[in-house]
Amino acid sequence: MPPGEFSERPTAADGLPETVSCSDCEAAFESPGEYSFLILNQLTAPVIGCDDHLSEFASICGYTTVATASTVSYRPAGGIGCPSCRLSVHNPRQPIIPVKDGAVGIVACPEHQTKIIDRFQQGLETKHELTAGIGMSDSAELL
Repeated sequence: MPPGEFSERPTAADGLPETVSCSDCEAAFESPGEYSFLILNQLTAPVIGCDDHLSEFASICGYTTVATASTVSYRPAGGIGCPSCRLSVHNPRQPIIPVKDGAVGIVACPEHQTKIIDRFQQGLETKHELTAGIGMSDSAELL
């Protein structure tokens, strides 16, 4: 993926990208206050999307960590460590990242949004490199 691909990313305030055809993702974005939580190393951030696309997003982010990246549908014990991320749920302008035919919204402060998006991009590149060597490189599999 080109590094600048997410520079003009849509936001929750703009609505879902036209490429999102997952009705469960659409329902998740229309449910105010309903968040899941991405746990990635020491970072915990609220995210929005259907269970399948959140799981795929965490799986791809997991290629960039020694630990397991995961999402949970409840507020984790210890909560959200970053004060700015805790306040970000009140900001309607959050990035929406396409994942296959769905999307994941990252409800975090700008610094952590960037870190999560970078992890996702690096994860996609790593997955591509790992699968390209065994003949499984299919662009539909990667997104």
